[in-house]
Amino acid sequence: MSLSRTASLALLALMAAAGPAAAQRTTVIRDVRVFDGTRVIPSATVVVRDGMIVSVGAADSIPVGAEVVDGRGHTLLPGLIDAHTHTFAPGMLEQSLSFGVTTGIDMFTVPELAARWRHEQPEGKATGRADLLSAGVLATAPGGHGTQFGAPIPTLTGPADAQPWVDARIAEGSDFIKAVMDDGSLYGIRFNTLDEPTLTAVVAAAHARGKLAVVHVATLAATRAAVRAGADGLVHIWMDSVPEPALVAEMARRRMFVIPTLAVSQSVTGASSGGTLVRDARLAPLIAPEQRTALEARFQANGGSYAAATESVARLRAAGIRILAGTDAPNPGTIHGGSMHHELELLVAAGLTPVQALQAATSLTAETFSMADRGRIEPGLRGDLVLVEGDPTADITATRALIRVWKEGHSMDLGAIRTRIASMLATPARPAGTGAAVTPGMVSDFESGAPDARFGSGWLVTTDAMQGGASTGTLEVAAGGAEGTGKALRVTGTVAGNANPWSGAMFFPAAQPMQPTDLSATTGLRFRAKGDGRTYTVLVFTRRGGMMPSFRSFTTGPEWQTHTFAWTDFGGSTGADVTGIAWTASAPAGDYELWLDQVELP
Repeated sequence: MSLSRTASLALLALMAAAGPAAAQRTTVIRDVRVFDGTRVIPSATVVVRDGMIVSVGAADSIPVGAEVVDGRGHTLLPGLIDAHTHTFAPGMLEQSLSFGVTTGIDMFTVPELAARWRHEQPEGKATGRADLLSAGVLATAPGGHGTQFGAPIPTLTGPADAQPWVDARIAEGSDFIKAVMDDGSLYGIRFNTLDEPTLTAVVAAAHARGKLAVVHVATLAATRAAVRAGADGLVHIWMDSVPEPALVAEMARRRMFVIPTLAVSQSVTGASSGGTLVRDARLAPLIAPEQRTALEARFQANGGSYAAATESVARLRAAGIRILAGTDAPNPGTIHGGSMHHELELLVAAGLTPVQALQAATSLTAETFSMADRGRIEPGLRGDLVLVEGDPTADITATRALIRVWKEGHSMDLGAIRTRIASMLATPARPAGTGAAVTPGMVSDFESGAPDARFGSGWLVTTDAMQGGASTGTLEVAAGGAEGTGKALRVTGTVAGNANPWSGAMFFPAAQPMQPTDLSATTGLRFRAKGDGRTYTVLVFTRRGGMMPSFRSFTTGPEWQTHTFAWTDFGGSTGADVTGIAWTASAPAGDYELWLDQVELP
């Protein structure tokens, strides 16, 4: 899976790219209320040395040279843990940390990226970003949920595939196994899905290797199947009905856990309230312009009931079933890091106490995913800490009043982030599109001699540079267009040999990059291309898909060829909310040359 360079740069802007401040060898937080992950200590002094918590309680003396932080009127929390994310760039992890989320549990990403980030974490190279645990690739059927984005992923056709599939994921570095039991019916679409014998085999294969097995569900029928299959946990709450007492009792007997992802449940059912974060003066200074747009977005509502989701959470909680806090960022209506504060509020509204919600975002998640070194504030554990103004054990929204964030004892410079975002907000943006539908016709024929377009904000280079990649690219309008025309867009560069490399060109249909434009009056995308014989990828980003594009491939040759794709080829899109279209080269490494001309919307 790829992200455009521009989209990724937007993510970098969202977290303001401020690295950790120089860490003090010893930090002392004095006279502070402590939520230690399970309970409240009314007043204590916490000492952190060399990234580890060394004492919690009364302070006999202050070490010479220590940084002393006055905690009076404040609450110290363990670093928050988001139990459900999707991460495709380190900027997402940096953004998470700026909101106090020090660990993210990823439910589907590029395995090579997750492996690289995991490798860097114990080497001390990740103090400026949240840590990551990941399932890597999810278990799904051919044509199932997860395949609609166009990236080739290994699928399963029957129970015999389960153990080899699980073993391959573990060899890639997966920390746990995630499977999908979802036919799309709740959303008014249709996916293939695993049958119950295959799901049961996947769970058994994970358990045979000592791995947790979690299941994506959307309906009660899928939930019942996951329970029968022996799953350890569910990574969404169902939204079609409320559970019968016997099902709840069986889940409790099996000691299952559930990550409700209520913010996304709201988005799917049309009740999204993510934009309330933008209007909260405590958190708003950390939310950059593109994040604000993402929080206001939502899925196109096709079914499901948010009331059913919250009533189900209440029934689970009453039965003692473990509830964990996860956001499913970056889906529409969510952002990395910031949405954890919204999720906590929604959990409390669904019946959890503020203390239970905080446990769901700290100690319970750490325990569930076997992270013994974090999730609590006690001697011998990591110095992953969040200092907030007020008392979130009484008012859960006090988590938004962030004062300090430490990762392994390193302090994030939140002041620098706020300053940079204030500057971004003070800079007038180009006017956004009117939202009017675009009519069929030519987008770009490049005959003007410039990479311009009939509408939108034009063409830009996109590369993997923001992910630490070394791929390069250039755009130029050159002589020799298709069908005897004068000019075409020549895209050249080098694809480097890092994980998930890409380089190419990207077009934005709105006046401001990555804003949605209604292209549904057109049937899809048509363009002429020639090149060096490589297979290239065309990616379509939509508001509904968030930062997860859908893909289709095409192969070039020395002669111009016409390539036509319907919007429905891209994850079932209608074209109503397209935010960007990219043409990219990826592996194998090496130089490339792609020519594009007569890009149009038929």
